[in-house]
Amino acid sequence: DVQLQASGGGLVQTGGSLRLSCAVSGFTLDDFAIGWFRQAPGKEREGVACISSDDRSTYYADSVKGWFTLSRDNAKNTMFLKMNSLKPEDTAVYYCAIDSTCKLSYYGGSYIPTADFTSWGQGTQVTVSS
Repeated sequence: DVQLQASGGGLVQTGGSLRLSCAVSGFTLDDFAIGWFRQAPGKEREGVACISSDDRSTYYADSVKGWFTLSRDNAKNTMFLKMNSLKPEDTAVYYCAIDSTCKLSYYGGSYIPTADFTSWGQGTQVTVSS
């Protein structure tokens, strides 16, 4: 079974930081592209970041570029999303996902991951207070 377990969410003040983790099992993480997505109440799920399976290409939504960093530790079969300078508009449930490649759409001059990845974690809540 392919399983992804996200953790690390919580309540943080504006300007604070969090690091989300996603532990995966049932497959070898370094064979896959990894992505993070988020969904705020009443909104559609949106792509946050994606990194290709060979780690050569990384894509970030404009709203998080420069503040969020996606990484992986293949030895631990775990991927991470480090979030700095958090704002109330970053409040959402965050999801990790994997696929063979980063599935992207071109919007507003940037490539952003699309929410049609193959396998998903259960989500972890991030709440940023003002």
